[in-house]
Amino acid sequence: MERQSQFPLFPLSLVALPGEEIRLHIFEQRYRTMVSECLEHEREFGIIWLADDELKDVGCACEIARVIERMDDGRMNILARATRPFRLLEREDGLAYPAGTIDLILDDDETGDAHAADAARENYAALVSAATDDEPDQNMLATMSAYDMAATVDFGLEAKQRLLELRSENARMRLLARLLRAALRRLDFVDRAQARARSNGKVRFS
Repeated sequence: MERQSQFPLFPLSLVALPGEEIRLHIFEQRYRTMVSECLEHEREFGIIWLADDELKDVGCACEIARVIERMDDGRMNILARATRPFRLLEREDGLAYPAGTIDLILDDDETGDAHAADAARENYAALVSAATDDEPDQNMLATMSAYDMAATVDFGLEAKQRLLELRSENARMRLLARLLRAALRRLDFVDRAQARARSNGKVRFS
């Protein structure tokens, strides 16, 4: 576990997962200062979910992959790449932007659960096929982590936060398999509901 102080924080109404790419529009002066310093010192910052005025304890460190656009008034669009989860220990004042003391957190040691991973990947492949009519590449699928798969599906913030807080890949795969099953059921319901709506103008649950 690695502790860092004065770690730049970006509280947002989103949850980032390791491996996910996030486009950010930087317009407030404090965050323009933060991003400029991160660029200058090649330093990460942390995205952490601000939910109903409550800052979550676990967020995700991000590196700035590239600056997409700089505007004349100082605003910028950046592409950030989420790297690893952290736990916020305390907020720190005194800098020109939000910051805190954090621990970068690692997974627990464990033996891989092939059944959980297979179930998650099978459900993921089924969802990709149902939603896009494309079949995922099997070689690529076999190497995808729970984070890799979850980063491509819009599960909602609560579900993504639960995945981020789990310290076991096996636990993430088990949760992901359940989330993907639920997503498949919702997708199937939407498809059937739309077909029924086209035929008789009503959606029935029988």
